[in-house]
Amino acid sequence: MLSPNDKKLEKLDPFYRPSVSEQKTSAEIISEARNALRTVRTQRPFTPREDQRKLFGRASSRTPENRPPSSFSVHASSFESSDSRPIFGTRLSPLELKPKPPASPATEEDPCHSFPKPPVDPTKIRRISSARARLHRAASQGALLPDMTLLPAQPKRVESKETVTMGDSMVKIHGIYLTESNAIGHLSHPPQLTYDGDFGEIKEQEIFKGAASLPSHLRRGRDQGKRRSGASLCSRSSDRSRLDTKTDSKLDLQEKDTEIEVGEVFWNTRIVPILRELEKEENIETVCAACTQLHHALEEGNMLGSKFKRRSILLKTLYKLVDVGSDMLSLKLAKIILALKVSGKNLLNVCKLIFKISRSEKNDSLIQNDGILESLLEVLRSEELQANTEAFLYCMGVIKFISGNPGFLHEMIGKGAVEILMNLMTQINENTKKSGTCLPNSGHLLVQMTATLRNLVDSPLARSKLLSISALPQLCTVMGQYIGDKEVCTNVARIFSKVTTYHDCCVALANYSRCYALFLNLINKYQKKQDLVVRIVFILGNLTAKNNQAREQFSKEKGSIPTLLSLFHTFYKLDLHSQKPLGEGEERPKAPRPAQAEDVLIKLTRVLANLAIHPSVGPAIAAHPRIVGLLLAMLESKSIDDCEELVINTTAAINNLSYYQVKNSIIQDKKLYIAELLLKLLVSHNMDGILEAVRVFGNLSQDHDICDFIVQKNVHKFMIALLDAKRQDICFSACGVLLNLTVDKDKRVILKEGGGIKKLVDCLRDFGPTDWQLACLVCKTLWNFSENITSASSCFGDEAANTLLVLLSSFLDEELALNGSFDQDLKNYHKLHWETEFKPVAQQLLNRIQSHHTFLEPLPVPSF
Repeated sequence: MLSPNDKKLEKLDPFYRPSVSEQKTSAEIISEARNALRTVRTQRPFTPREDQRKLFGRASSRTPENRPPSSFSVHASSFESSDSRPIFGTRLSPLELKPKPPASPATEEDPCHSFPKPPVDPTKIRRISSARARLHRAASQGALLPDMTLLPAQPKRVESKETVTMGDSMVKIHGIYLTESNAIGHLSHPPQLTYDGDFGEIKEQEIFKGAASLPSHLRRGRDQGKRRSGASLCSRSSDRSRLDTKTDSKLDLQEKDTEIEVGEVFWNTRIVPILRELEKEENIETVCAACTQLHHALEEGNMLGSKFKRRSILLKTLYKLVDVGSDMLSLKLAKIILALKVSGKNLLNVCKLIFKISRSEKNDSLIQNDGILESLLEVLRSEELQANTEAFLYCMGVIKFISGNPGFLHEMIGKGAVEILMNLMTQINENTKKSGTCLPNSGHLLVQMTATLRNLVDSPLARSKLLSISALPQLCTVMGQYIGDKEVCTNVARIFSKVTTYHDCCVALANYSRCYALFLNLINKYQKKQDLVVRIVFILGNLTAKNNQAREQFSKEKGSIPTLLSLFHTFYKLDLHSQKPLGEGEERPKAPRPAQAEDVLIKLTRVLANLAIHPSVGPAIAAHPRIVGLLLAMLESKSIDDCEELVINTTAAINNLSYYQVKNSIIQDKKLYIAELLLKLLVSHNMDGILEAVRVFGNLSQDHDICDFIVQKNVHKFMIALLDAKRQDICFSACGVLLNLTVDKDKRVILKEGGGIKKLVDCLRDFGPTDWQLACLVCKTLWNFSENITSASSCFGDEAANTLLVLLSSFLDEELALNGSFDQDLKNYHKLHWETEFKPVAQQLLNRIQSHHTFLEPLPVPSF
């Protein structure tokens, strides 16, 4: 098809040639010629949704025995109690037992030294032993808390105000008031108090049963404590210098003792009542509410994490409740367990527990309401990858499931899911590079991560984040290192399939030069794996659609064209074998989507059409007999009614290749055969197919033999009829064919058939003010037609001649012609084409008509 700017038209008499002495540079000619070539669009490959939530879908290349299970059971017995103990960074050395000599009487009198402990009553020893046995039996039956907690100290009245009078110098810590002496850690026992909080008032009678009849040795201990406190005060007043030397160490000890005492009180007054509620297990809603209270209380008391000494009691209670079997309760338990920073097998089991719940879509609302997502992301952010790969796998499985729910996308992206996943991916890439091998567990994890990213990139914010952290090269690195893992490569290809449909992402990937060799390697390795290959070819089509540098870079990669040719041949054969012959009178049902082999061919012909736009690649492909042969075989064997997109893409590829009038072009050698194939498209009812066929005729009709073919087959009548299509693109292409026909003086008369002149004038009137390129093409056609004019009326007809005079006069008035409601950029664009293309030829045509026209009566100026 001829370009609106094609200067070849001007080199052939009697085409109009502008009266300028300067010749355009080759770069300018090529730039203008690109308008004759066009890229091809296609649909993104279809990805069916999995009917079940699993780690690996039905199409997984992993065998069941070589992949982690998606179905399992998690019970209280699955958890280990060893993880209930706090984990510290250093291992302590054993203490040496060094007996101390007995204290002297002088030392006992010194109030600054500890008093000796009174001997333990034998009955008390028996009582402690039996109590320990009862506790052991209760723990084995699930009762993890003692019946009563003793806090032997004097009760203090607590005021409910934030500021307390000094009297006994009271201090408030975590909502609990202590006397100053207790707060600074001089007492050996936790303070006794009365608490009025959310869980009701805990009074002395409820906490201390039988406290009035304390054993004599406990009373002596309390009295000694009082005496020691008094002695300490006396000692400070009498011997200040000795205490000053130990001030710093004492303050540290006092602060630690204070924290311990406050923690003891908070535990007994806030946590213990909730744990007792949990052990009742009377009602699910009640237990769930208690779990929520427990989480808030632990957070308030700064008791979350792995350092809390009573963490074991908490975890054992929570583990026991797992067996209740409620999804709502299990999620609340899991959230607290994760907040307590479990590790090892327990971290794995709690991730499995959440994974099991998340497999049902109906639980998505529970997951969203409980805020479990933040806990899962924290695991990925803070835990060590190599030590917890399996736990990460099930954690990522949960995130993958819920990422398929659009309601989670904004929250996930806002909480840093994209950055966390890419950070993990970078770690895996670095570990793989160091070890020189791909660990299976890392591959399993990457399948979940890439599937999650595939869902996230539907959001513009996620795509923006990927660009800001240069994630696309990292994804290419994953593809390269795990090229043997088809699932990982397919998921990354799905990500690229989505993001390259957007300009910024497409440019970013096209600028990563290593991606082209990577994609060619994948095509060669998985040539018969349709689901992966079709996406790789789709990505290449996106990269080469609007980027000439990408076309050049890809074509320069070693084996690029042979790889495409091999792929073309493979799927062409597969497509032929998939077509079953129809019986007499049978009609082939129209599929909602193309067949697998056909879909690859659709994407592949699009890549070829896009590559053909490059001035050095296009002629090479046009001269390649096997590629052109496959394209023509496709056009011959396929019907546009059955394979619409494939036929249109194939015709578009042939159109781009037919542009190049090179000596060894296979297209030029077989131009008559191609013209025959195009006839069936012209008589179809598919306007897009008709348009592509007319475009090819526009390029081929520069040849004299094709012009003869057009007239012999009455194709010119069809072109004239298309001028009434009321579509600018169709009118433009049809006018290009008619323009080429008018080069031959013997064929100019065909414009009078079917009202050709009038239809050309109508096109000028209807589309001129909005498309100066089309207006220029109409004027050139009329210029050729009127070369031997003697009278404007006899040449064009009276009505057409008068209309042309008025239209051309109006269109040549710059103020009238460019007085449209365009923005500034569009106005500049229209002005450029008006000045450089339309104005010169229109002025010459107007002068010719005026010099051969007898004016009968003035006509009104049309409005446009």
